[in-house]
Amino acid sequence: MTIRDQESVKGNDPDKAIISAALTGALTTRDQCEAIPYTPVEIAEDAAEARENGAAIAHIHARTENGSPTYETDIYQEIHDEIRDRTDIVINFSTGALHAPPEERIEYVEEVEPDIAALNMGSMNYAKYSESREEFVFDMVFENSFDEIRQFVTAMEAAGVRPELECFDTGHIGNVRPLLKKGELTHPLQFSLIMGVLGGIPASIENLAHQVRQLPDSANWQVIGISRDQWPLVAGALSMGGNVRVGLEDNFYLPNGEMSTNPELVGKAAELTRNVGREPATPEEARDIMGLQ
Repeated sequence: MTIRDQESVKGNDPDKAIISAALTGALTTRDQCEAIPYTPVEIAEDAAEARENGAAIAHIHARTENGSPTYETDIYQEIHDEIRDRTDIVINFSTGALHAPPEERIEYVEEVEPDIAALNMGSMNYAKYSESREEFVFDMVFENSFDEIRQFVTAMEAAGVRPELECFDTGHIGNVRPLLKKGELTHPLQFSLIMGVLGGIPASIENLAHQVRQLPDSANWQVIGISRDQWPLVAGALSMGGNVRVGLEDNFYLPNGEMSTNPELVGKAAELTRNVGREPATPEEARDIMGLQ
C-alpha cells in the first residue's frame, strides 16, 4: 500500500509534507538551550533559515529581549515585518498562555493578521515530571473554556486568520463539533495533534493512529511530539501522510542526542520526509494544500 492509498492522509497531500518550525515557545529558555531566539530579528533569521531547510510554516511565541513571554502587539508586528522582509514562510502566531486573559491574546492576532493562529481546543492538567529527580518540573492547569475558544474563533474569522486547532487529547478533537454545527468553524479544518504532555494523550504511534481516525475526512493534520518522543512520531506521521512540526519549542535534540538549532531540526525533518518518498512543501504549496487565501 502506498501513502496515497491510506485513509490517514485525510486532507493532506500524500506527496508533499508541510513542515512547521516552532521557533521559540513560551517556557523554554537559553539556560536550557542557547540557540532559542528571543528578539524579532533573531526569530526572523531563524524563520528564514528554517524555510531554506524545508519549513513552510513558522510558529511563533513573542519574547522580550530577556526571554520573557510577551503579548504586546507592537512586538508581534515587528516579528511579522522582520520575517516578511526575509522570507515567504507562512506565519503562525500562538495564542496560548497560562495566565494572560483572552483579550490580551486576541488583540495582536486582530491587528497583525498572521496567516494562521493557534487555538487550544480544551482544558487540561499541564505538567512535566522528571523521572530521574522523581518530582514535577512544573504542574499547572491549562484552562480553555468553550466561551474563550469561541471568542478566539470569532476574532480569527473577522481578521481572516486560519485557526490551527491544537488538540492535546481525543476529547479536544470532539470539541469542534458544536462549533461546526453553529457555523462558527468552517471547513477546511487544520488540526495539530500534540502528544507527550503529561495530562494529555501519551506519545505513541498507536495513539497517533487513534487521534487521526477521529478527524474529519477532509482535515489537514500535523503531529507535534514533545521532547525526545518527537522523532518516532515524526517518522510515523510522515509514513501515514501527515504533516509534522519540529523546533526548539518542542524538543532540543536531534535523533542522535545532539543539542540542535531550529534550522538543523527542520533539516532532519526534511531528510525524513524524503526518506519515506515525499518532499517538503514550499510555503506556496502549503497554502494551496491548506486552502489559505
